[in-house]
Amino acid sequence: MDRHIRRTARAWRQAARHPAVVVQVLESKGSAPRHAGTRMLVSAREAVGTIGGGHLELKAIAAAREMLAEGREPFQRHYPLGPALGQCCGGAVTLGFDWLDDAALAAWPEPEPMFHLQLYGAGHVGQAIVRLLATLDCRVDWIDEREEQFPSAEVFTPAPDHIRAVAVDAVEGEVALAPPGAFYLVLTHSHDLDLRLTEAILKRGDFGFFGLIGSATKRARFTHRLEAKGVAPETLARMHCPIGIEGINGKEPELIAVAVVAQLLQVAQQK
Repeated sequence: MDRHIRRTARAWRQAARHPAVVVQVLESKGSAPRHAGTRMLVSAREAVGTIGGGHLELKAIAAAREMLAEGREPFQRHYPLGPALGQCCGGAVTLGFDWLDDAALAAWPEPEPMFHLQLYGAGHVGQAIVRLLATLDCRVDWIDEREEQFPSAEVFTPAPDHIRAVAVDAVEGEVALAPPGAFYLVLTHSHDLDLRLTEAILKRGDFGFFGLIGSATKRARFTHRLEAKGVAPETLARMHCPIGIEGINGKEPELIAVAVVAQLLQVAQQK
């Protein structure tokens, strides 16, 4: 997503790899494929990111490569999507074409993360979830007391700088370090640890989302124990267990991960 494209732009600029053009959606009207601020990178050989695909993107890439070949000044171009390009969207976009230089990078804001997640557990499900989150604009503290459970950096290409692996003994202490409104997912190797983390998260109370892996039976057992520890029923009602959106069935880690990440996105986009 946008974070990866910006990181690629910074790497190209720092390495002086080759000249490139930043194509940016300056204005978007009606039914258009991407919103204003969307960017893509175009070099003579590569195009990274997307401004919406289709004929519009082919035209934009061709225009950017003409700019590269001719060394022309930055410019803007308006595209009515329906009459001019035959796209069914029916809207219109104005694109800006600028050289990838220090000024372009300075004007390119770091995308705000959709959510800040504390993910507890580096087992199979945790790793499957992180593989999906590596492609999204979010911030993740991935926490486990077993350092050897974290995969090597080669698992991710490129290595995601928005996912931070945290190996600590007293993982419950990390709960207090999350920002207000953070999301939490608890899926560790130990029911006792799950319970301690659940208690810490619910007693903190200011979470934007809290999901606990497990069955309805696990939820009932945890609810009974946490009520005895003084956790209010209305707070317990905000706990998602089982986790994941309905309709995606299966116990394979990859299927669980798809359902859970979809749930995170649903909650994030409702805020």
